[in-house]
Amino acid sequence: MKTLTRRNFVRLAAASATVAALPLLAQPSAKRKMTMALVGGAIGVNVRSQTALVALAHQHGFESVEARGEELAKLSSGQIEALQSDMQSKGIVWAAAGLPVDFRTDEDHFTSGMKDFPPIAAGLSRAGVTRLSTWVTPSSATITYLQNFKQHARRLRQVATVLKDNGIRFGLEYVGTKTSVASRKYPFVHTMAEMKDLIAEIGTGNVGFVLDSWHWWQADDTAADILTLKNSDVVSVDLNDAPAGLAKDQQLDNRRELPCATGVIDASAFLNALNKIGYDGPVRAEPFNKPLNDLDNDPACAATIAALKKAFALIQ
Repeated sequence: MKTLTRRNFVRLAAASATVAALPLLAQPSAKRKMTMALVGGAIGVNVRSQTALVALAHQHGFESVEARGEELAKLSSGQIEALQSDMQSKGIVWAAAGLPVDFRTDEDHFTSGMKDFPPIAAGLSRAGVTRLSTWVTPSSATITYLQNFKQHARRLRQVATVLKDNGIRFGLEYVGTKTSVASRKYPFVHTMAEMKDLIAEIGTGNVGFVLDSWHWWQADDTAADILTLKNSDVVSVDLNDAPAGLAKDQQLDNRRELPCATGVIDASAFLNALNKIGYDGPVRAEPFNKPLNDLDNDPACAATIAALKKAFALIQ
């Protein structure tokens, strides 16, 4: 169990000094449909079960919670009913599940993962989960853009087909971090426009975006780009800020800040554009922030929900 030391608290407070500057919001506002999501791994929170994660989300005021697919697939109908009843009583809805299939490496790993995937997708569907998300590596050391595009389209089409059969939407996140794009010989999909092409090529009708404010900013995408989308095009959203005092092309993907911690990324423009298109899904914080990850579950959740509430207060 992680402990909240004074040093960690001071470091987190310094990294997110402005988080507590505004009063916290209460329940979801009539002016927005998107929900504040708890995704444990994104903020260094570890719990033993889906039920425990729901309880933690409720305790700290989150409105949606990640779905743990492999665990849900093992639950009986009675256990799923009990879980759904518990969530309803707490006012918690599902956020997205993560993809357990390895589609980024060799064909054997992908084929093996796909064999185990249908029961997981079916378990998610039985539990009422309608969203699943993953991310796309923005470069390759070995294959060209076109080769990579064809491979991603073929593999992800197989994933999307299984999900479609179970009534689940599939979100893909482009990684716009400039240092990540430049880290390997062959650049790959790393902008909204390129991801639109990949989604169109997959062509199953249930594939959309995971929009991350960090990658949106790094890719030089804009609020106007978000406004070209519909609510049905966006499956899930990540909200983060960036360290101050560092040029955009020197930022590292795994060193971010909680939403509204520095103001480097325009959270208002990002969220208000999503709100204008009627986005009604989960918004999670994914800061890859070591001071946050070093905290125990409760203070990590408290810092995260405070940051999300401050950001949501910007929605007009």
